[in-house]
Amino acid sequence: MNQKQKIQKRKRRHVRIRSKIKGTAKMPRLSVFKSSQHIYAQLVDDDLNAKTLVSASSLELKAKTVKTMTATEVGKLIAKKAIAKKIEKVVFDRSGFKYHGRIKALAEAARKAGLHF
Repeated sequence: MNQKQKIQKRKRRHVRIRSKIKGTAKMPRLSVFKSSQHIYAQLVDDDLNAKTLVSASSLELKAKTVKTMTATEVGKLIAKKAIAKKIEKVVFDRSGFKYHGRIKALAEAARKAGLHF
């Protein structure tokens, strides 16, 4: 399987997942995206015009560490920002990525920091 096929499979998974979940103002969608170097997370309210409520990424972090450790720090950061805006419950959107490695590390760190999903 080449790189193009992997990307197509991820996009298919993403469409399938997005058809089943929806974020609201009370329970926004925690959307995660990872590139080869960075990881991004944002809380999105999908009700009217898909407004981003809170965002965090590895670009905000100063220290360069191992990618899974960076994902853990981003998970803690997004949870801290969400709790500051009085958001405790979210719907997790892994964006077609397998729940493994960096995605799993971010999700578990966000749970430990106080988000419920």
